Amino acid sequence: MAQQTETAVSCRPHIQATEACLDLAALAEVIAARRQPAIIGGNPAVRGISIFAAEPVEVLEFHLHESAPFEQLLRFLNQYQLNNNHPAPEGFCGGWIGCLGYELGRFIETLPGRAADDLGLPVIRLGFYDKAIIYDPRHDRFSLVAVEMDGDSSAEAKFATLHAWLDEAKERSTPLPPSPSMEAFDPSAMNSTITQADYFAALKRTHRHIIDGDVYQINFSQRFSTPYRKDPLALFNWQNRYNPSPFAAYLAWDKTAIVSASPELFLEVRRQRISTCPIKGTRPRNAALPDDAPANRAQFAALFESEKEQAELAMIIDLERNDLARICLPGTRHVACARRIEAFPTVYHAVATVEGMLAMPPTPERVEAILRATFPGGSITGAPKIRAMEIIDALEPTARGVYTGGIGWIGLNYDVCLNIAIRTVIVHNNTAHLQVGGGIVADSDPQAEWEETLNKAQALAAGTQAINRMSGGAEWQPDKNT
Repeated sequence: MAQQTETAVSCRPHIQATEACLDLAALAEVIAARRQPAIIGGNPAVRGISIFAAEPVEVLEFHLHESAPFEQLLRFLNQYQLNNNHPAPEGFCGGWIGCLGYELGRFIETLPGRAADDLGLPVIRLGFYDKAIIYDPRHDRFSLVAVEMDGDSSAEAKFATLHAWLDEAKERSTPLPPSPSMEAFDPSAMNSTITQADYFAALKRTHRHIIDGDVYQINFSQRFSTPYRKDPLALFNWQNRYNPSPFAAYLAWDKTAIVSASPELFLEVRRQRISTCPIKGTRPRNAALPDDAPANRAQFAALFESEKEQAELAMIIDLERNDLARICLPGTRHVACARRIEAFPTVYHAVATVEGMLAMPPTPERVEAILRATFPGGSITGAPKIRAMEIIDALEPTARGVYTGGIGWIGLNYDVCLNIAIRTVIVHNNTAHLQVGGGIVADSDPQAEWEETLNKAQALAAGTQAINRMSGGAEWQPDKNT
């Protein structure tokens, strides 16, 4: 829990453009060596900006056994406020970076909470970062953010620190991570929360709920775990090179690190516009072949033409439209894109975009209202959302934690960008945890659903195993991140 003071801190962001020619992996290494690093993006596939930050001024941690998370979140967001005489630009201009766990949904709806919270990680973990390096891949340029607080003269000192980080990154030579081995994922190489037989039994129960009319769709998942003592940043850099994802992220604190290679945008807020891009539908893609190769063309066509996958995405679009209706001006919600197929290193995904115009002005209270209306994302629960979450809690043996929550940032201007934390590895106490799932509907085939989860795990598992096999690779020293 963050320490709170009685009066808000007046904040004035300063933005400075700068020239830099460097490797983003080298910059990630520099940032990761600092206290409580936070990296959002960090690879050329990122849609929008990449953020490199460290050394937060203050941190909010909320755990599952505590109460009133939104009250704590509101106090923390109100702790630092923009100086009204100096409006901030759009996008990240200093602010809060971190993660929200899936179980935050328990505090929005009345849910039973039977799944064991075996990892005990925070449900909310946000740091307030008063300095950051921003990379814009569209224009291949860097900018620096330094937040002056309560009228102090600290901005120049913060800019000096950021320039020193850039200079250190320029001097670094980052070796290539081990080359990928993208063979099919073998689940026996990791421990799982459930067996394949248990998975099929859970899907049978899920089908019964669907047939009985309780739900139309359930997102059911399983968690794989393996020993991991290497530096988690090596895995992050591996993913960014061989499995670049548009909503990647890296967070580290104490003996925990989050390495996300998420392809999915949960929420993006820019001024009054809000958008969400749910994913529903997956087919394997051979990264060694071009997309016009017969094998990949066949998988693309199968996903594009699948009536089952089209119906799944349509259900989630309706759910997201209903969620946005709670916070958007009447008549402004619309489906900007009903369905498109996007290619990622090991899979094809079907993606939609739903947008609207927010009714509330940008305030901490608006951030709370957005989260209460939309969290967690419908693509990773099922529909209807509340009943789907109840069934998930009964079927999955462990709490999801960060998995299927959100990782990203909230700006001082209350712009927001959060991913859906899928394709995400949690390194905790020398163990790497990787959770994968998929949407189950009435005509789902259990064997096909099982294989889809393995396809989704393939790239992250390959990276984890490749880094683990490295000889002489650095072991993690988590004390530097405390």
